Amino acid sequence: GEKGGRLSGGQKQRVAIARALLKNPLVLLLDEATSALDMTSEREVQSALDDLMSSNQLTTITIAHRLATIKNSDKIVCMHNGTVMEEGTHTQLMAVEDGFYKDTFMRSMLHGTTMKPT
Repeated sequence: GEKGGRLSGGQKQRVAIARALLKNPLVLLLDEATSALDMTSEREVQSALDDLMSSNQLTTITIAHRLATIKNSDKIVCMHNGTVMEEGTHTQLMAVEDGFYKDTFMRSMLHGTTMKPT
């Protein structure tokens, strides 16, 4: 349709990501970039983004609640109510005993939810 009027939310997100990447940016800001995608599409888009980020001089800042969109990041900054709670890689944060990230991650795996704390 005209101006993408008939595109689904997920299709619009994929088009927006593609348009941004065509500009070869030095910094890419992704704010809930895969939130409207189904699980299969999210995995495909995230895999492509992971490949791109590892092969280019592209700095990506990702704002996300879904673990899949941040798990492979070089650095994760975990915030709660505007305060930085922890930072590190997924592996480092999972090693923190009674850590905020680890607790939130484990609850999300048990309940199949996002990374939003309860």
